[in-house]
Amino acid sequence: MAEHPAYPVGLRLTGRRVVVLGGGQVAQRRLPALIAAGADVRLVSPEATPSVEAMADAGEITWERRPYAEGDLADAWYALIATSDTGANNAASAEAERHRVWCVRSDDADLATAWTPATGHSEGVTVAVLTTDARHRDPRHTAAIRDAVVEGLRDGTLVAPHRRTRTPGVALVGGGPGDPDLITVRGRRLLAEADVVIADRLGPRDLLAELPPHVEVIDAAKIPYGRYMAQEAINNALIEHAKQGKSVVRLKGGDPFVFGRGMEEAQALAEAGIACTVVPGISSTISVPGAAGIPVTHRGVAHEFTVVSGHVAPDDERSLVDWPSLARLTGTLVILMGVDKIGRIAETLVAHGKSPDTPVALVQEGTTAAQRRVDATLATVAETVVAEEVRPPAVIVVGAVVAVGPHGTV
Repeated sequence: MAEHPAYPVGLRLTGRRVVVLGGGQVAQRRLPALIAAGADVRLVSPEATPSVEAMADAGEITWERRPYAEGDLADAWYALIATSDTGANNAASAEAERHRVWCVRSDDADLATAWTPATGHSEGVTVAVLTTDARHRDPRHTAAIRDAVVEGLRDGTLVAPHRRTRTPGVALVGGGPGDPDLITVRGRRLLAEADVVIADRLGPRDLLAELPPHVEVIDAAKIPYGRYMAQEAINNALIEHAKQGKSVVRLKGGDPFVFGRGMEEAQALAEAGIACTVVPGISSTISVPGAAGIPVTHRGVAHEFTVVSGHVAPDDERSLVDWPSLARLTGTLVILMGVDKIGRIAETLVAHGKSPDTPVALVQEGTTAAQRRVDATLATVAETVVAEEVRPPAVIVVGAVVAVGPHGTV
């Protein structure tokens, strides 16, 4: 019997149950798009990558930590089967068929009832490309067509660009504050050329869904006070894959050299004799306050701004920050990684002369769809963080500029 081409369709999954079996790399790459579609995502897997676990911890998905069981797909509208257990995959496929649930399989596309197209986005348009001839299915070719169309939409030409050359070595790419549209053009281009992507949790994760299937994604997520990939292991992974002749992208959130340990990685690569390209990124220190309506400087209000790390408390012997001097400054203070230490930070600033009434804003998940801003003062910020359940990642802004703009006036 002749193989018929797949029928393309756009699924509207808002509020509808989607079941994902398996919490590995496939899930990590596909979950952001399902979350962005508003789906009610239920993950069934004994284990998950740190980034997938972070999605569950943030309440973006529901995670049942167990293997697949008969009946898991009964109420689903759509299913993604991506476990390493062929038997479980076959059983889940059979259940999906019985319940008439469209089902994607990562291990055997021919046994699936649906295929995931190569997708890209540009100004409200989603481009999805499927191979029509199953006998000549080539994910690289499909992804290349998708890239050409998306790039044409972005520059207004709709003409496929010339073939891109591979970039040897490693590129340390700053992915920006979270919104995938805020990565630089060069960063996006290098991602499209990559053989291997080593990605942080705070990088623009939606971009991972645009990578063709042959690209290896290594999860280097560092969840605060939880699971993490040691920096030495990250350095070794960069060196190992680069020495194999692969094009490697180290995808980071923000800018590689702003609390991103990018120089540590650049030094390790230099010692190993590996070429390294640094692609600056839009730092969350400026972009996230700006996205929340807060200028870090403003005429007549602040003539300077200072960026500090709050990952250790002011009274911690490991701290390199001169908090008493910061308290005497009249400009803006931007604090990263300081949500759980903000109480002690506020007390220290007040103790050294900063007014308890100094405005404070906490911007959580800045530039993403989940962005929210919580306002307080140095006197109230500790209790506000608890009451409003502010969680990292969040950028904290201290100073009179917080009152400038739509949330206040000066």
